[in-house]
Amino acid sequence: MHTITAIAHPNIALIKYWGKRDTARNLPATHSLSITLNTLETHTSVNFSAELSVDQVYLNKALAGNTFSARVSACLNEFRKLAGIDKFASVHTNNNFPTAAGLASSASGFAALLTAANAAVESPLDLRQLAILARQASGSAGRSLFGGYVIQHCGQQNDGSDSYAEPLFPAKHWPLEVVIAITSEQEKTTGSTAGMLHTAATAPYWQAWVDRSAEDIHAATTAIQQRDFSALAEVAEASCLAMHALMQSARPGLLYWNAATVELIHKIRHLRASGLAVFFTIDAGPQVKAVCLPEAADKVEAALANVPGVLRTLRCSLGAGARVVNDAE
Repeated sequence: MHTITAIAHPNIALIKYWGKRDTARNLPATHSLSITLNTLETHTSVNFSAELSVDQVYLNKALAGNTFSARVSACLNEFRKLAGIDKFASVHTNNNFPTAAGLASSASGFAALLTAANAAVESPLDLRQLAILARQASGSAGRSLFGGYVIQHCGQQNDGSDSYAEPLFPAKHWPLEVVIAITSEQEKTTGSTAGMLHTAATAPYWQAWVDRSAEDIHAATTAIQQRDFSALAEVAEASCLAMHALMQSARPGLLYWNAATVELIHKIRHLRASGLAVFFTIDAGPQVKAVCLPEAADKVEAALANVPGVLRTLRCSLGAGARVVNDAE
């Protein structure tokens, strides 16, 4: 077998996923709906070799730590069972954006890993199988297999067979843009999985959060289908703030924001009140994503770059799903 390289992009959830109904199978407690970005990239190369006795994992050109290596091997173990291979792999994965800092690097990472691994075997899995494996590795990774607007079904079956991501609308249906305000380059102190488990166990508003999911998904899907920016802004910001309120209601509360995060929320609300088509969303980290119509993007980026505490901004459009590429690409 030879080395296969795949590229995948992170996604940001407009209707949030936070919490698991089954930790062992990594089954989400709620549906989620996301957009896949284009500028941020994970490149992952996979080479299955009979000469290896264990998986060798490199992250951003350095030998990966034990925790990340174990997650990659666990994902590959499940893939190997379904693909019918027994070789270990050399894995090299590189991000062109901050890792483990609230920018969905695990989503793009595992989507790229499985896409490359799947292209390296004689009997590849179908996309539904890959989406389930990606979700098992990282709750949002299945969404990065697809471009544009994507839904992750929480499912009802105990075995997780109906919990998978699938595309809703292609990027060309409604080509929004995203300005990301980076307020910290540091890894977050509480990872998403640990934060979800803690929230589900201690937050008093947990069930209300779960019960609201289907209604928000329906509202967002309708808004996207009709290209209704105001309706999408309303439900997306509500989902974001509800998720963070839920985290903060845990005991002790989880606070992923910093001072600049709060200032950015106020700035984006002010920009929208002044007539710009923009809304915010924030995942488990301090970075703020401003989703806007293309004609508003220049003004939004300039305004956010001037907020104290913003280190830099990133500009994205809606992107494609995970795919095999040449190393030169």
